[in-house]
Amino acid sequence: MEENKAVLETRNLGITFGGLKALEGVHFRLHEKEIIGLIGPNGAGKTTVFNLLTDVYYPTNGEIELEGNNIVGKKTYQITQNGIARTFQNIRLFKDVTVLDNVKTAMTSRMKYSVLSGIFRLPSYRREEKEISDQAHALLEVLGLNDKAYELAKNLPYGQQRKLEIARALATSPKVLLLDEPAAGMNPTETKELMESIRLIRDKFGLSILLIEHDMSFVMGICEHIVVLDYGRVIAEGTPEEIRRDPKVIAAYLGGE
Repeated sequence: MEENKAVLETRNLGITFGGLKALEGVHFRLHEKEIIGLIGPNGAGKTTVFNLLTDVYYPTNGEIELEGNNIVGKKTYQITQNGIARTFQNIRLFKDVTVLDNVKTAMTSRMKYSVLSGIFRLPSYRREEKEISDQAHALLEVLGLNDKAYELAKNLPYGQQRKLEIARALATSPKVLLLDEPAAGMNPTETKELMESIRLIRDKFGLSILLIEHDMSFVMGICEHIVVLDYGRVIAEGTPEEIRRDPKVIAAYLGGE
């Protein structure tokens, strides 16, 4: 990939709901191995951006490119196959399934054995099942969850459930990871561990990461670049230090002079 080439880019991205412009003219570039924060007040349009990137919504105008290819109009499963994975504000795990099986479930689209092979437990099935299990264990190990592999997901502490959701997103082998409020509801210790985990997976898997987060110390501590939304428009972008000092951001997001 060319130096400074965007892995993910939006240009003039916008969407209108019933005559109301929820987003307008949103442009940002996410580069290889970069961590970008998308911040702004409640209702600024942050989750709408994620929904446009993953085909939950179809944009009224604008373009979305993944590695130079337009992905507008592709189905959610196609976008996942192309390399975008997402977590959600509200944790969406299979609560009554083991931690290991939560991760393996996300890998099913990569399985190649036939239905017949699965029914009769033929060698091709057993071989691929072992490969998938090994890969799932390896992902859990990276996120410090492998010792919980055979516990039910619902029995994990909240912070570990968040990590499991990230592990499940990683199981689809993404190029871009979208994290929707990953630190929400976490205590300071869990937040610090999460920051370390996100840096680790960025470095280990070469990921580009776009995250939405309200915890400003988290955003300032982990993001190399920050994009600020207000009323569906980008009002500022830059390094954490530039954003911290920007008068428009202070007024819109941090609350007054």
